[in-house]
Parts: sequence; structure tokens; C-alpha cells
Amino acid sequence: MLDANLKTQLKGYLERLVRPVEIVAYAGDDAKSRELLQLLDQIREQSDKITVKRGETSGARVPSFALTSPGEDIHLTFAGIPLGHEFTSLVLALLQVGGYPPKVEKELSDQIRALKGGFRFETYFSLSCQNCPDVVQALNLMAVLNPGIEHVAIDGALFQAEVSERQVMSVPTIFLNGEPFGAGRMGVEEILAKVDTGAADRAVEAINAQAPFDVLIVGGGPAGAAAAVYAARKGIRTGVVAERFGGQVLDTMSIENLISVPHTEGPKLARALETHVREYDADIVNGQQATKLEQVADGFRVTLASGAALTGTSVVLSTGARWRKMGIPGEEQYVNKGVAFCPHCDGPLFKGKRIAVIGGGNSGVEAAIDLAGIVGHVTLFEFDKVLRADEVLQRKLKSLPNVTIVTSARTTEVKGDGKRVTGLAYEDRTSGEIRDLALEGIFVQIGLVPNTEWLKGTLSLNARGEIVVDGHGATSMPGVFAAGDCTTAPYKQIVIAMGEGARASLAAFDYLIRLPAGERAA
Repeated sequence: MLDANLKTQLKGYLERLVRPVEIVAYAGDDAKSRELLQLLDQIREQSDKITVKRGETSGARVPSFALTSPGEDIHLTFAGIPLGHEFTSLVLALLQVGGYPPKVEKELSDQIRALKGGFRFETYFSLSCQNCPDVVQALNLMAVLNPGIEHVAIDGALFQAEVSERQVMSVPTIFLNGEPFGAGRMGVEEILAKVDTGAADRAVEAINAQAPFDVLIVGGGPAGAAAAVYAARKGIRTGVVAERFGGQVLDTMSIENLISVPHTEGPKLARALETHVREYDADIVNGQQATKLEQVADGFRVTLASGAALTGTSVVLSTGARWRKMGIPGEEQYVNKGVAFCPHCDGPLFKGKRIAVIGGGNSGVEAAIDLAGIVGHVTLFEFDKVLRADEVLQRKLKSLPNVTIVTSARTTEVKGDGKRVTGLAYEDRTSGEIRDLALEGIFVQIGLVPNTEWLKGTLSLNARGEIVVDGHGATSMPGVFAAGDCTTAPYKQIVIAMGEGARASLAAFDYLIRLPAGERAA
């Protein structure tokens, strides 16, 4: 299960344990149970503080295992074999259950410990999902810190009957006390905001109490992170407000074109970006969505969806982009109920099923190729007469026996039974005929749309909604700059966004030093 190198690394981590860890395994005679027991034995061999014992399987998910420590009231379970993206979650859980202090701000840990009541969280994940570890790790941490919180992390691909019964069609999906709680990436802050009724009000008070910034950066992706580092290094008061730090990078599986980094993964890069920003004197306000930008006497005010507001003498907008949707009837109704956007995350939930991929560019064809190895059949739809993907990808796609390609097709409706997707209607653009296709999942891969709707009427936007910027990243409003995928800058790439963020930040600094005395933030 674990190679020699991984065992050596694990042994080094487990040397940090400060108290015993007891692993209770719930296993049968099946192949997966044998794999789990092998993994647990290899973990036990790496530390004399770890013991493994068998538990009674009646009423338990098989295979699964619980982590606890003698004398501690901890309720943390993995159902399945947490390798792949979840191996890091397992290592962190072992360390935290073993008393190693978690890397979390004291305010958050105090808030977790103060929660009253019983919370039984269940998270469905897939081993190929890069978004799932954030949720699993957040809830594991909460279970370690508060005995009233229980968390079970469940590999959806291994418990298919359960996934089907509970209508789980995307990961991560979270249940609280048996009821749907949320879907998609969440961190500790977002989870606490939903279960701690006073958290939102306290967050608004804290944000409103912030003094004005010299430069306020809206967005925490590569462009925003670069802007923050360059601004903070100038010694000016720097703030970053983001809906989720890392932005769209968090949804990127593999990154192989970031110069000097031969290979990394989106979540890993996002963590590195945040770590770098936090090395400087920059304030990060996470989990907040900007809704309004206006000019005020001392600079600019950015109002947030929570009702709070931040001010800055200058502003750098780096709000990025999101998946473009089809915009057809039924799509919104069935998002996370068969309509999906991440083949790596949600693909394993559609094992053996019939699915469609919408989009014949590189993203769509790559998704279809990946999914063909998991699902029963893939139908790829392209609006144009021909696919637009690279020829090498097209050749690979056409060689797969369980793939059908439909060109000159306009999707018209997502169909379902009220609970899940059951089909897709599309128009044959050659004949005008409307046709139906029975299926169980739809993966939309038709590009991106900039997150700029909230800026309409405030700044100059082009027909695609991108913020119009000049060679310095300046917008139509003096003192407001923009960078990254939300702008007219060509070629939406991570490395370009980083450069654009740095340029916009330097331009904002140049703007600040040319202001008359007394007009900068204190």
C-alpha cells in the first residue's frame, strides 16, 4: 500500500505524536477490508504510540476505521481507504488525535470548542477530488477539538448503494444529523458560519472595525495573492478580501506549466499562495463576497454580501472567473443532482452510468477521455460542426469504444424526475430536430465567465463582461486597478495572472505615492 519513501515520510510525521492514538478497524473478509487492514498495519509500524484493534462490525460501515486517544472524547471515522488526495487528511487526523497542535487561528479553535449541542457530520468524498480534503480536514479538526462534534468521512465510490439512496451526485457532499448540510468546498470558517448562529454578526463587526487600507485587493486567486505580496513588501497597509482564497486554482487538478514548478496541484498551490501572503503584514478576510464598489471621500468602499464594508485608498480587483453554464431550463434545478462541472471530483459517483460532456474544446475532450474510463458511456456534445480540441486529444477520444460524438448540437433542456437528472434534450442544428437522450449525468465544460456582474455600471466592461484595463492594469476609475481572468488581458493562465497581479499592485503603489499629502489611508 505504502512504498518505502512514503513510509519514511510518515514515520517522520508520526514522531510528532504527543499522546497515544488508538485505531479501531471495522473490516470483513472482502478485498477492500484486507487492503484497509494492510494500510493500518503499515501505519502502526511507523510509531510505537499507535495501536490497532478490531471492532464489532454490526451496524458499522465496512471497511472503515475510527481514530481516538485513550482518555479523550473524539469521534472521527474514515469509511473507506483514504489514499489519493485524502492521504494527507489521514496523516493530519493522526497527528491531531495524537495531540499535535493544529495549525488554526486561536479565534477559530476557541469558536469550535465553544459550540454547544450534538453535531454528527458525514462527508462523501472521492479519492480523485481535489476539493474534498479541505472539507474532510476541517470537519476532522472540529471533531478533535469538540467532543460534541462527530465526523465520518465516506468514500462515495466504495459505498455506491449509500450514495444512490441518499441522492449524492457531487462531492464533497455533507450531511448534518442525517440531513443535507452543504455541497462543494468549505473550510472551517464557512462551516462555523452555518452552525454558529452568532458567527456572521461577529464577522460583520470585525470587518467593519478594520481601518482603511492603502490598497484593498478583492479576490484571492493567483492575481490577488501576487498583488498582496507586492503591496505588502512596499510597507503599505494591505488588505485582501476573498470569497475563497485560491480562487479557481482550487478546482484545478494538475498544473504543469507554472515556470520553475514542473508539477503541482491546485489546492497545494492555493495553500502556498496563502502561506506566502501571510508571511507579510497583510490582512486576509476570507469567505466574503463583494457586491458593490463606490468612490467615497477617502478613497473607495467595497460592500460585501454580509452587509459589512471595507475601504481603501486604492483598489485592485482580481475576482477571477467561474465555470460558464449552459443557461437552459433545468440546469440550475439539477446542479449537484446530475449536473456537474468537475469530472475529477464527481466522475467516480457515475461509475457505470451514462453521462454527457458539453463542450468540444480541450477541457471538454479531456473530461470525456477521463470519464470514459469510469462511466458506462459518454456522449460528447459540440455546438460547432467540428471539435475544437487539439488533434492529439481528438484522436484519443475517437479511439475509445464507449464514446459517442455529436456535433452541430445545441442543448435545450436538462430533464429530471425532481430528484436527479434523467436526460438531456438537444437540437440538431443541421435538421432543426429536437432529440432526447436518456442519461444520468451531465458535465459542463464550455469555458469561463468573469466574476464582474457586481461592477456593471461602475467600471467599463467589454461585451464578455471583462474589466477593461490598460497596460498598467488601470481601469476606467482612477485609483482602481484590475488583474487576472476578470480582465481583458489575453491568455487566461496562472502565470499570467500572477504577473498581472504584480503589475496592478505596483501601479496602485505608484498611484498612492503621487497622491497629495493627507489623502492616503492612515
